[in-house]
Amino acid sequence: MSEKRNFNIVVLPGDGVGPEVTKAAQRVLTCLGDIYGHTFSFTEHLIGGAAIDATGTPLPKETEAACVAADAVLLGAVGDPKYDGKPVRPEQGLLTIRKSMGLFANLRPLQVSPALSHRSPLKREIVEGTDLLVFRELTGGVYFGERTRTDTSASDLCTYTVEEIERVTRAAFKAAEQRRGKVTSVDKANVMETSRLWRETVTRIHAEEFPNVTLEHALVDSAAMHLILRPRDYDVILTENMFGDILSDEISVLGGSIGLLPSASLGSDGPGLFEPIHGSAPDIAGQDKANPIGTILSAAMMLRHSFQLEDEADSIEAAVAAVQASNQVTRDLGGELGTEAATRAIIDAIRAIHWAAARHVPMHWA
Repeated sequence: MSEKRNFNIVVLPGDGVGPEVTKAAQRVLTCLGDIYGHTFSFTEHLIGGAAIDATGTPLPKETEAACVAADAVLLGAVGDPKYDGKPVRPEQGLLTIRKSMGLFANLRPLQVSPALSHRSPLKREIVEGTDLLVFRELTGGVYFGERTRTDTSASDLCTYTVEEIERVTRAAFKAAEQRRGKVTSVDKANVMETSRLWRETVTRIHAEEFPNVTLEHALVDSAAMHLILRPRDYDVILTENMFGDILSDEISVLGGSIGLLPSASLGSDGPGLFEPIHGSAPDIAGQDKANPIGTILSAAMMLRHSFQLEDEADSIEAAVAAVQASNQVTRDLGGELGTEAATRAIIDAIRAIHWAAARHVPMHWA
């Protein structure tokens, strides 16, 4: 059992379903704290549309300071259609906090559950067994470049430095060493100068530091196609900011629902930020319809990457797999459970797994 420890977690519920799914993850973490003897302390702060409504800015200085000082940050979702076309948007808060916290690598894992492969829009034989990890660079690219706008034209500048590419590349290769030993670097080097720099830098880091890992390069358009045709062929996907944003949302549906996928945003040191990849879903906010699994699995990534609590992270992932195997799922997966009931099912499964392990009793799930 892990040593008993205290952790200060900043919670950013955000907009839409964000408050519901972050509350679910907090309940799961509190359950694990009771079992393993840890103390998880939660402090809520504003971000996104909720922050604009209250303060006029999507990232108040108080929120920014709290996140930088925390042990880890749990985020729900940002976004509100009432801000469409406005100069100040909820998403600006998320981009800014990533930059302020020095988070340069966004990890988005996808494992297609055997129990849910029939829910994929693709044939079971295509998606079953898919297990991949996207490394998306977070601090460079077109999202942070200079922007211009006139009545007749607009531009967004895409820039990258060698240092930005090197650090996310090293993180992706290190992850591949612990997995199946393959990295697919995705770019648009046939057209874009930033992609040519990307490809050259990745190739050099591979040759100098990680020759034991297999490296392949892919153009983003063909990668988007092959991720649908043969997703099992991929292990670690390394790519720049915008391409990673698009590709990781594309593959999110392979497992049956975008509500299932977690993510972790990490830097060289300091706290990480953990969030589901789904949006704020304002159409179902406050209706007990949101799937909490993406946020709960994000909490598992927090335990693993920020706190080095492997057993506790494994407990969450085993419990999620167990409830899926027993078909205790939310409406987006063809089930009947709401957010609250799905959270209770996962907590019950965590307790049952821990009880069985303590008494060396084998577990059997339908």
